[in-house]
Amino acid sequence: MVKNQVHSSQSGTFDISAAMLHIIAMTFMLMDHLWATLLPAQDWLTCVGRLAFPIFAFMAVEGYFHTHSFKKYILRLLLFAVLSEIPFDLMYGGTWFYPFHQNVIWTLLIGLAGIHLMEKTRKKQKLWIFLPTAVLVVLVGSALGTVGMADYYGAGVLTLFIFYFFRGRKWWCFAGQLLALYWVNVELLGGLMYPIRLFGMDFELCQQGLALLSLLLIWLYRGRQGCHTKVFQYSCYAFYPVHMLILALVLNYVNR
Repeated sequence: MVKNQVHSSQSGTFDISAAMLHIIAMTFMLMDHLWATLLPAQDWLTCVGRLAFPIFAFMAVEGYFHTHSFKKYILRLLLFAVLSEIPFDLMYGGTWFYPFHQNVIWTLLIGLAGIHLMEKTRKKQKLWIFLPTAVLVVLVGSALGTVGMADYYGAGVLTLFIFYFFRGRKWWCFAGQLLALYWVNVELLGGLMYPIRLFGMDFELCQQGLALLSLLLIWLYRGRQGCHTKVFQYSCYAFYPVHMLILALVLNYVNR
């Protein structure tokens, strides 16, 4: 049981722990995948599901800065990326092998590899080396995400880089996250538009733009880990392939 996930600090403000953020993101992801498999008529499920990936991207970047061993962290992600590929293919493509789209952990791996390279360069404290390296990493990383057909493609990799470049709790970090994520989700990814009418005027709401609402939850995180046992940690990793496998098997049974 996860205890004390949300609490009032001495300053009277509320915060959300890393454990709670993971639980929230997993719940949103499950809702999105339910829409993609068993409940396609329930559009509200995928609307809520838009919030999941930015939270996972943010927590992956935070995990990079809090891990004691980047090697173990990246190998753990690599293991679950491999384990998740067949369940992802079954759920997404209806077959054991679907080479045209890869699961989201590969997106996280590309982003984290780029961040690791940029951090190693930054620590040399030579701006003239870091800046071109960062530009090259962003270009190559986003290209790999797109060419490799990882989930969310290059835009997904860029999301991790956004949380890296604008990491912190200063106002300009929040503003950078908001503006950059708007560009990635609305301008790059785009997608389905909902017509709405407010104050007598007609607008269009981009479904993918709902991902920006995830920032309201992310900004409530102030570094508290919450539950951090090995059981909880590996349960979070296992949730991804296990729930996709279950959904794929149920969908296959229903469609018989």
